[in-house]
Amino acid sequence: MASFPERNDRKHSRKPSFSNPARGGPTPPRSAPDKANNDWVWGWHPVLAALENPRREAPRRLLATAERAKQIEERFGRIAALEIQENADIGRPLPSGAAHQGVALKISPPEPLSIDDLGAITSGPIVMLDQLTDPQNVGAIFRSAAAFGARGIILQDRHAPALAGALAKAAAGAIDMLPHARVTNLSRALERLTDMGWRTIGLDGEAPDALEAVVDSTPTVLVMGSEGEGLRRLVREHCDVLARIPMPGGFESLNVSNAAAVALYELTRRRTGS
Repeated sequence: MASFPERNDRKHSRKPSFSNPARGGPTPPRSAPDKANNDWVWGWHPVLAALENPRREAPRRLLATAERAKQIEERFGRIAALEIQENADIGRPLPSGAAHQGVALKISPPEPLSIDDLGAITSGPIVMLDQLTDPQNVGAIFRSAAAFGARGIILQDRHAPALAGALAKAAAGAIDMLPHARVTNLSRALERLTDMGWRTIGLDGEAPDALEAVVDSTPTVLVMGSEGEGLRRLVREHCDVLARIPMPGGFESLNVSNAAAVALYELTRRRTGS
């Protein structure tokens, strides 16, 4: 049984190393939408965060209305990839209905860290996502994790969406503010983190203990299960403890991104003593 079923809910300034040549030029011809959208980021805050991230490669295309282009150039100077387009044209390479807010960026996803590098950062919890596939929920978890001072997110190489597109929009820039790691085997990653001094708490709606009762000051990995399945058996067995979020209202479960936000708040409250 899934503990926190995932649903399709919708919901600083640093100069980048790329800049210079002239912008503008004629509006390019209409192009077919990219099927995967794995290299497009859209929306004002996600695009700004990507441009400010020194770990990103240079953008391949930056589409903006005249007003947005002016704001970008005031912040970063001239960017070679910038193309001024009408608002309606910016959405052409994007999925139907993408709320781009007058700007879209074609760029490679941020590079992941290794488990050892991520595990060496011990201030704040790490969030591990066990086969979460909905971009909106993963993006919302990135946003909550950044807000509550988490130090990173662990995703699988497979069964996890690309850090772009709708996920980047839902994250509102958090994918560029928060480091992440991609691993082939979550159980082995948990073994390595345990060796490095991390304690693992798996969220499970049927666990006997409430989260508040099991949280301590040890560096913590918070493991969230997928929609429909919850935590898989091997991942569950590699957790030091399982815990649930008490829900006295009687409703069966929370959306996974909401559950992550509640759990991260509890971890932060215990860590800061507030």
